[in-house]
Amino acid sequence: MSHGGLSRLSGALGVCAFVSIAGPASADPRSIVELFTSQGCSSCPAADKILGELSKDPSIVALSLPIDYWDYLGWKDTLADNRFTARQKAYSQMRGDRDVYTPQVIVNGSAHVIGSDRAAIEGAMHETRKNDDVMSVPVTMSVSGRQLNVSVASASPKHPADHGEVWIYAISKAVPISIGRGENRGREVTYHNVVRNWLKVGDWTGKAGTWTVPMENIAREGVDAAVVYVQDGNRDKPGLMLGAAYTSLH
Repeated sequence: MSHGGLSRLSGALGVCAFVSIAGPASADPRSIVELFTSQGCSSCPAADKILGELSKDPSIVALSLPIDYWDYLGWKDTLADNRFTARQKAYSQMRGDRDVYTPQVIVNGSAHVIGSDRAAIEGAMHETRKNDDVMSVPVTMSVSGRQLNVSVASASPKHPADHGEVWIYAISKAVPISIGRGENRGREVTYHNVVRNWLKVGDWTGKAGTWTVPMENIAREGVDAAVVYVQDGNRDKPGLMLGAAYTSLH
């Protein structure tokens, strides 16, 4: 499936082609890195390792979103969610291209790069932050009993963003998987900050807002962290990342 380090979804699902292409809640993340990965993709473990390294930096919200379109190749991804496949395709449609592949990283809701190319990821973080709206809205999240309290600040006069959607990712910080079949047969791969649940909290209109989310709404076996983010557009038409916060739950 993988040639030259990429597995590409081109047109219909399952068509592979060679492609040659040269913290804590109190922190203020500067970038959100979303890795679309698969247990059935032999070129993905290198990207999964880089994602784990990035997850140690409190200025970066690094996330793994396992997709399901390689399941037919002999190993069903045990963490995959078809909503992540749809999200990856929605990003492609918003860019106006057909670049849907693994491992693919989306940086701050806009730039896409190969997930195993750390220099490209760091370059994309630098370039996307030149947009004044990117990660310009302060977001905080705290745990109180059996609920999450989310606060999004008002828009700054220096940053014209004045609308977005507020979402929560329920996270498993580290998930080791022993892969029994397919291209990664016999390997054990640890997936970092794996998104296990995903729900909309509300809409942000440029004014300060607060929301309370019951823990049972995101609870799932293995969930031990949460990310809240504000993003321009909507689920079907995702835009720039405007702000985020990360917190441990245990």
